[in-house]
Amino acid sequence: MQIAYADPPYIGQAKKHYGSEAKEVNHSLLIDHLQKFDGWALSCSSPSLKEILPLCPDQVRVCAWVKPFASFKPNVTLAYTWEPILMVPARKRSCDLPTVRDYVSCNITLKRDISGAKPEGFCFWLFEALGMWKDDTFFDLFPGSKAVITALRKWRNQIELFDPPEKLTKGKEQLWQ
Repeated sequence: MQIAYADPPYIGQAKKHYGSEAKEVNHSLLIDHLQKFDGWALSCSSPSLKEILPLCPDQVRVCAWVKPFASFKPNVTLAYTWEPILMVPARKRSCDLPTVRDYVSCNITLKRDISGAKPEGFCFWLFEALGMWKDDTFFDLFPGSKAVITALRKWRNQIELFDPPEKLTKGKEQLWQ
């Protein structure tokens, strides 16, 4: 299966993080593109959720990255300590596998070359929540720091990684969609 992850500059942040010539991402086109994949996820900010969610298909899940340690901004009295992750998993996990929560709790990364680099714990959760198997094709559409691809290599090399069943069946037999 082909699975994609998009972590674009959040709405209104392109120029701040990438310079005065940077352009905003067209989220309508991005979501249309994401729907060509078997499964996908899109990181966004909580203030932009009301703008982006109506662009998504009905089957999208709103998940969360909760940040126990986050940077606090001057004059912001209600801290931004979570981020929505919009997701359409590639496949449903077998009931024989551990249940994945619809949120992950892990700290932000510090001292990276680029703002918003995702931590390894977030990435491992993302791969599991998307229903990925180690031989799926994965596309990081906004690679930035390359943290997601680095984590993917490590995740794929884990000894305890669950392999998919050899035979997919439906009906009264084992169901793995």
